[in-house]
Amino acid sequence: MRGKSTGRAGGLLLAALLLVAATAAAGVTNSVRIGAGAEADGATSVNGNVYVGAGATVSGSVRTVIGKIAVEENAAIRDAETVNGSLRVASGVRCATLRTVNGSIRIDENVTVDGDVTAVNGRIGIDTGSQVAGSVSNVNGRIDVDSADLGGHLRTVSGDVMLENGSILRGDLIVEKPSGWSRTPRRKPEIVIGPGSQVIGSIRLEQEVDLYISESAEVGGVQGVMSIADAVRFSGNRP
Repeated sequence: MRGKSTGRAGGLLLAALLLVAATAAAGVTNSVRIGAGAEADGATSVNGNVYVGAGATVSGSVRTVIGKIAVEENAAIRDAETVNGSLRVASGVRCATLRTVNGSIRIDENVTVDGDVTAVNGRIGIDTGSQVAGSVSNVNGRIDVDSADLGGHLRTVSGDVMLENGSILRGDLIVEKPSGWSRTPRRKPEIVIGPGSQVIGSIRLEQEVDLYISESAEVGGVQGVMSIADAVRFSGNRP
Protein backbone atom coordinates (compact mmCIF):
# COMPACT_ATOMS: atom_id res chain seq x y z
CA MET A 1 0.00 0.00 0.00
CA ARG A 2 1.27 3.42 -0.82
CA GLY A 3 1.87 5.88 1.99
CA LYS A 4 0.28 9.30 2.20
CA SER A 5 3.38 11.12 0.98
CA THR A 6 3.74 8.85 -2.04
CA GLY A 7 0.06 9.23 -2.85
CA ARG A 8 0.26 13.01 -2.65
CA ALA A 9 3.34 13.08 -4.88
CA GLY A 10 1.66 10.70 -7.30
CA GLY A 11 -1.37 12.96 -7.46
CA LEU A 12 0.79 15.93 -8.33
CA LEU A 13 2.67 13.94 -10.96
CA LEU A 14 -0.63 12.90 -12.54
CA ALA A 15 -1.68 16.53 -12.61
CA ALA A 16 1.66 17.33 -14.21
CA LEU A 17 1.08 14.77 -16.96
CA LEU A 18 -2.34 16.24 -17.65
CA LEU A 19 -0.75 19.68 -17.79
CA VAL A 20 1.84 18.39 -20.30
CA ALA A 21 -0.90 16.96 -22.49
CA ALA A 22 -3.00 20.10 -22.36
CA THR A 23 -0.15 22.48 -23.11
CA ALA A 24 1.31 20.29 -25.84
CA ALA A 25 -2.08 20.20 -27.52
CA ALA A 26 -2.15 23.97 -27.38
CA GLY A 27 1.21 24.04 -29.17
CA VAL A 28 2.67 26.78 -27.00
CA THR A 29 6.42 26.33 -26.67
CA ASN A 30 7.78 29.83 -26.14
CA SER A 31 7.84 32.08 -23.11
CA VAL A 32 4.66 34.05 -22.48
CA ARG A 33 4.38 37.54 -21.00
CA ILE A 34 1.29 39.36 -19.78
CA GLY A 35 1.99 43.07 -19.58
CA ALA A 36 1.63 45.29 -16.55
CA GLY A 37 -1.98 46.24 -15.90
CA ALA A 38 -3.27 43.93 -18.65
CA GLU A 39 -6.24 41.56 -18.46
CA ALA A 40 -6.03 37.99 -19.73
CA ASP A 41 -7.95 34.72 -19.64
CA GLY A 42 -4.81 32.72 -18.85
CA ALA A 43 -1.24 31.98 -19.94
CA THR A 44 0.24 28.63 -20.99
CA SER A 45 3.62 27.38 -22.19
CA VAL A 46 5.45 24.06 -22.58
CA ASN A 47 9.16 24.87 -22.79
CA GLY A 48 9.12 28.47 -21.68
CA ASN A 49 8.69 30.84 -18.80
CA VAL A 50 5.49 32.69 -17.93
CA TYR A 51 5.58 36.28 -16.68
CA VAL A 52 2.63 38.22 -15.28
CA GLY A 53 3.21 41.95 -15.06
CA ALA A 54 2.51 44.22 -12.12
CA GLY A 55 -1.17 44.94 -11.56
CA ALA A 56 -2.31 42.49 -14.25
CA THR A 57 -5.53 40.49 -13.84
CA VAL A 58 -5.62 36.89 -15.07
CA SER A 59 -9.00 35.19 -14.71
CA GLY A 60 -7.68 31.75 -15.68
CA SER A 61 -4.66 29.57 -14.90
CA VAL A 62 -0.99 30.36 -15.43
CA ARG A 63 0.84 27.19 -16.48
CA THR A 64 4.08 25.86 -17.87
CA VAL A 65 5.82 22.49 -18.02
CA ILE A 66 9.52 23.28 -18.23
CA GLY A 67 10.00 26.85 -17.11
CA LYS A 68 9.53 29.27 -14.27
CA ILE A 69 6.52 31.41 -13.40
CA ALA A 70 6.97 34.95 -12.10
CA VAL A 71 4.01 37.05 -10.96
CA GLU A 72 4.85 40.70 -10.30
CA GLU A 73 3.51 43.08 -7.65
CA ASN A 74 -0.22 43.49 -7.04
CA ALA A 75 -1.30 41.16 -9.85
CA ALA A 76 -4.30 38.86 -9.46
CA ILE A 77 -4.33 35.35 -10.92
CA ARG A 78 -6.22 32.13 -10.36
CA ASP A 79 -3.91 29.08 -10.30
CA ALA A 80 -0.18 28.93 -11.02
CA GLU A 81 1.29 25.53 -11.91
CA THR A 82 4.66 24.35 -13.19
CA VAL A 83 6.27 20.93 -13.45
CA ASN A 84 9.99 21.65 -13.69
CA GLY A 85 10.65 25.20 -12.62
CA SER A 86 10.45 27.74 -9.84
CA LEU A 87 7.42 29.82 -8.94
CA ARG A 88 7.85 33.38 -7.62
CA VAL A 89 4.97 35.56 -6.43
CA ALA A 90 5.78 39.20 -5.66
CA SER A 91 4.27 41.37 -2.94
CA GLY A 92 0.57 42.18 -2.93
CA VAL A 93 -0.44 39.39 -5.30
CA ARG A 94 -3.72 37.50 -4.87
CA CYS A 95 -4.09 33.95 -6.19
CA ALA A 96 -6.00 30.73 -5.62
CA THR A 97 -3.38 27.92 -5.60
CA LEU A 98 0.34 27.53 -6.24
CA ARG A 99 1.78 24.17 -7.33
CA THR A 100 5.06 22.76 -8.60
CA VAL A 101 6.62 19.31 -8.84
CA ASN A 102 10.35 20.05 -9.14
CA GLY A 103 11.12 23.60 -8.13
CA SER A 104 10.93 26.16 -5.36
CA ILE A 105 7.99 28.38 -4.43
CA ARG A 106 8.71 31.88 -3.16
CA ILE A 107 5.90 34.05 -1.77
CA ASP A 108 6.86 37.64 -1.02
CA GLU A 109 5.25 40.08 1.43
CA ASN A 110 1.50 40.61 1.83
CA VAL A 111 0.42 37.94 -0.64
CA THR A 112 -3.02 36.32 -0.31
CA VAL A 113 -3.38 32.67 -1.35
CA ASP A 114 -7.00 31.50 -1.14
CA GLY A 115 -6.10 27.80 -1.45
CA ASP A 116 -3.07 25.51 -1.11
CA VAL A 117 0.67 25.89 -1.71
CA THR A 118 2.12 22.55 -2.83
CA ALA A 119 5.48 21.21 -4.01
CA VAL A 120 7.06 17.77 -4.27
CA ASN A 121 10.78 18.47 -4.50
CA GLY A 122 11.39 22.08 -3.65
CA ARG A 123 11.84 24.74 -1.02
CA ILE A 124 8.89 26.91 0.05
CA GLY A 125 9.32 30.41 1.47
CA ILE A 126 6.48 32.59 2.74
CA ASP A 127 7.26 36.15 3.75
CA THR A 128 5.93 38.83 6.11
CA GLY A 129 2.21 39.58 6.17
CA SER A 130 1.24 36.87 3.69
CA GLN A 131 -1.82 34.69 4.25
CA VAL A 132 -2.43 31.18 2.98
CA ALA A 133 -5.97 29.95 3.56
CA GLY A 134 -5.25 26.32 2.70
CA SER A 135 -2.43 23.89 3.41
CA VAL A 136 1.29 24.25 2.75
CA SER A 137 3.07 21.02 1.86
CA ASN A 138 6.07 19.40 0.23
CA VAL A 139 7.96 16.13 0.37
CA ASN A 140 11.56 17.31 0.14
CA GLY A 141 12.80 20.83 0.78
CA ARG A 142 12.94 23.42 3.52
CA ILE A 143 9.80 25.38 4.46
CA ASP A 144 10.42 28.88 5.84
CA VAL A 145 7.52 30.93 7.20
CA ASP A 146 8.34 34.46 8.34
CA SER A 147 5.59 36.53 10.04
CA ALA A 148 2.87 34.88 7.97
CA ASP A 149 -0.54 33.36 8.71
CA LEU A 150 -1.32 29.81 7.53
CA GLY A 151 -4.93 28.70 7.78
CA GLY A 152 -4.54 24.98 7.05
CA HIS A 153 -2.05 22.24 7.85
CA LEU A 154 1.68 22.34 7.15
CA ARG A 155 3.04 19.00 5.90
CA THR A 156 6.44 17.63 4.96
CA VAL A 157 8.29 14.33 4.88
CA SER A 158 12.00 15.13 4.95
CA GLY A 159 12.08 18.92 4.82
CA ASP A 160 13.16 21.26 7.61
CA VAL A 161 10.51 23.69 8.88
CA MET A 162 11.08 27.16 10.33
CA LEU A 163 8.22 29.23 11.77
CA GLU A 164 9.61 32.58 12.90
CA ASN A 165 8.81 36.15 13.90
CA GLY A 166 5.30 35.58 15.18
CA SER A 167 4.05 33.29 12.42
CA ILE A 168 0.71 31.59 13.00
CA LEU A 169 -0.17 28.06 11.89
CA ARG A 170 -3.87 27.46 12.53
CA GLY A 171 -3.83 23.80 11.53
CA ASP A 172 -1.43 21.00 12.46
CA LEU A 173 2.26 20.75 11.66
CA ILE A 174 2.68 17.22 10.31
CA VAL A 175 5.91 15.39 9.57
CA GLU A 176 4.89 12.27 7.72
CA LYS A 177 6.66 8.92 7.87
CA PRO A 178 8.67 8.22 4.71
CA SER A 179 7.22 5.52 2.49
CA GLY A 180 7.73 4.13 -0.97
CA TRP A 181 10.62 5.79 -2.82
CA SER A 182 11.23 8.18 0.11
CA ARG A 183 11.45 5.43 2.72
CA THR A 184 14.86 6.32 4.21
CA PRO A 185 15.62 10.01 4.88
CA ARG A 186 19.29 10.99 5.12
CA ARG A 187 18.84 12.71 8.48
CA LYS A 188 16.19 13.86 10.90
CA PRO A 189 14.18 16.88 9.77
CA GLU A 190 14.73 19.98 11.88
CA ILE A 191 11.56 21.69 13.12
CA VAL A 192 11.92 25.15 14.71
CA ILE A 193 9.03 27.09 16.25
CA GLY A 194 10.55 30.54 16.67
CA PRO A 195 9.85 33.43 19.05
CA GLY A 196 6.25 34.58 19.24
CA SER A 197 5.08 31.95 16.74
CA GLN A 198 2.01 29.79 17.30
CA VAL A 199 0.91 26.33 16.24
CA ILE A 200 -2.75 26.48 17.18
CA GLY A 201 -3.19 22.85 16.16
CA SER A 202 -0.80 20.08 17.18
CA ILE A 203 2.66 19.07 16.05
CA ARG A 204 2.04 15.54 14.74
CA LEU A 205 5.18 13.49 14.22
CA GLU A 206 5.18 10.18 12.37
CA GLN A 207 8.98 10.03 12.54
CA GLU A 208 11.59 11.39 14.92
CA VAL A 209 12.79 14.96 14.29
CA ASP A 210 15.03 17.52 15.92
CA LEU A 211 12.37 19.71 17.53
CA TYR A 212 13.13 23.20 18.88
CA ILE A 213 10.45 25.42 20.45
CA SER A 214 11.11 28.98 21.59
CA GLU A 215 10.26 29.84 25.18
CA SER A 216 7.93 32.54 23.83
CA ALA A 217 6.21 30.28 21.25
CA GLU A 218 2.89 28.50 21.76
CA VAL A 219 2.00 25.03 20.49
CA GLY A 220 -1.12 22.95 20.92
CA GLY A 221 0.84 19.87 21.92
CA VAL A 222 3.13 17.27 20.36
CA GLN A 223 1.69 13.93 19.27
CA GLY A 224 2.96 10.76 17.64
CA VAL A 225 6.41 9.23 18.10
CA MET A 226 7.57 12.16 20.25
CA SER A 227 6.10 14.31 23.00
CA ILE A 228 6.49 17.90 24.20
CA ALA A 229 9.09 16.59 26.67
CA ASP A 230 11.36 15.74 23.72
CA ALA A 231 11.45 19.32 22.47
CA VAL A 232 14.44 21.56 23.13
CA ARG A 233 13.31 24.94 24.47
CA PHE A 234 15.44 27.94 23.56
CA SER A 235 15.70 31.68 24.09
CA GLY A 236 16.89 34.17 21.52
CA ASN A 237 16.05 34.25 17.80
CA ARG A 238 17.37 30.81 16.86
CA PRO A 239 18.30 27.62 18.73
